Amino acid sequence: MSGVAMQTASIDVERVRADFPILSRRIGGHPLVYLDSAATSQKPLPVLAAVDNYYRTSNANVHRGVHSLASEATDRY
Repeated sequence: MSGVAMQTASIDVERVRADFPILSRRIGGHPLVYLDSAATSQKPLPVLAAVDNYYRTSNANVHRGVHSLASEATDRY
């Protein structure tokens, strides 16, 4: 490459894996590696926490209700 410096990014695989609880599983004695993300993506802890919080505190019909909880759910959605 003429005049272009290539920089390689380093990824801390263990740190990334730690964000995805399912990746702590072992299958056949080996750490789980999930490559079927075209069908279903695994969720990191912040997403699981946000969904859990939504269902615990704001779950209501989105875009249909006129009451306070539906309005809050719509905003959060």
